[in-house]
Amino acid sequence: MLNKLVRIALFAIVLCVSIWQFVVGNIGNGIFLFLLSGIVLLSYFRNENMIMALWYLRSQQFNKVKKWLSRIKDPEKSLIKSQAAYYYLLQGLVSGQEQNLNEAEKYIKRSMALGLRMKTDEAMACLQMAGIALSRRRKTEATMWINKAKQLDEKKMLADQIKQMKTFLNKI
Repeated sequence: MLNKLVRIALFAIVLCVSIWQFVVGNIGNGIFLFLLSGIVLLSYFRNENMIMALWYLRSQQFNKVKKWLSRIKDPEKSLIKSQAAYYYLLQGLVSGQEQNLNEAEKYIKRSMALGLRMKTDEAMACLQMAGIALSRRRKTEATMWINKAKQLDEKKMLADQIKQMKTFLNKI
């Protein structure tokens, strides 16, 4: 996987060659190289391994999610901050599916500390933390996480899951 700095350097080189092609008069080559530099710049902001992991998460194929996430060796250095947050969130979700609650809790807290971009994603992370707290029979902590998730879910996208968590909470 290319490092962040290598991607930026590659973008700068391709952009400079594109500008040089425009100056020389090769407009077609210049346009092609300009578009190519845009793709290289896009790869800086959107890691291909994260895209594939999110794709498989949508279809609930957690073993493939884990495989794609394992290709990212050092998320703090190779990903930008917001992508690293989603990397840790996905790791937490996969660990939660494997019933490794200590690891899931660690990853989800790390993702929340780095800062998720959308409030709905934060609410989902809070619900995951509530589920971990419920499985450990910590009712007050689970209540706190559920309330925080309800507060963050402004568009009511997770309303059904919040209701389910509250019913599980009342059964304890």
